[in-house]
Amino acid sequence: MALINCDMGESFGIWRLGDDAGLMPSIHLANVACGFHGSDFNHMRATVRLAKAHQVRVGAHPSLPDLQGFGRREMKIAREEMANCLIYQIGALTGFLAAEGVALSHIKPHGALYGMAARQAEIAHAICDAADVFKVPLLGMAGTLHETIYAARGHAMVSEFYVDLDYADDGSLIITREHPAVDAEAAAARCVRAVRDGVVETVGGKTVPVTAQSLCVHSDTPGAAQVAQVLRATLAAEGLLPTGAAG
Repeated sequence: MALINCDMGESFGIWRLGDDAGLMPSIHLANVACGFHGSDFNHMRATVRLAKAHQVRVGAHPSLPDLQGFGRREMKIAREEMANCLIYQIGALTGFLAAEGVALSHIKPHGALYGMAARQAEIAHAICDAADVFKVPLLGMAGTLHETIYAARGHAMVSEFYVDLDYADDGSLIITREHPAVDAEAAAARCVRAVRDGVVETVGGKTVPVTAQSLCVHSDTPGAAQVAQVLRATLAAEGLLPTGAAG
């Protein structure tokens, strides 16, 4: 069983990124950008309202402070500064959630920050330091420091599988600056295998284990709304949506 989550709300000012309105009916969890890699105060509130209208749970999607690089470039940053950066962003989103009468569901670090936390203990601890404040589950990747450090710090973790990203032969995620289009049917079939069998084929043709409690679609992947729609229909047909989530 798995729910679909989406990294979204990433438009900024007059610039539009992703089809959030098209995606929202097909997802269960919205990971909303908090202004440091995308989004701004107007887009954050609009995304919260859109999620509320579709009964989609809202989580914070904070980033490294890298608006020009869309949060997909690594930075050298100390634990306390990183934790403060995260509390600042998540706090902003929780203000808009409170304004709309919606609870914060979860936290999912964005882009390079997500990858850094998978390998760097200090960054993983910084994420936990921020999560200590908000007391909601973290989305992360099994088999990495997300799993070990988040658990050691007492935080629940939801393990993700990526619908539109490739996996390296060592099982790590290949994070790219831009996401190419994917074939929706093939992506859905890969997700069914990940959920049901707990494996994925890597770029090198190997089969490696994965844990797929939630499936992530990126809103900036071309055709993301169609990918999410096909994925949800496929999961429902295969009986892989939790009770009450089919439809």
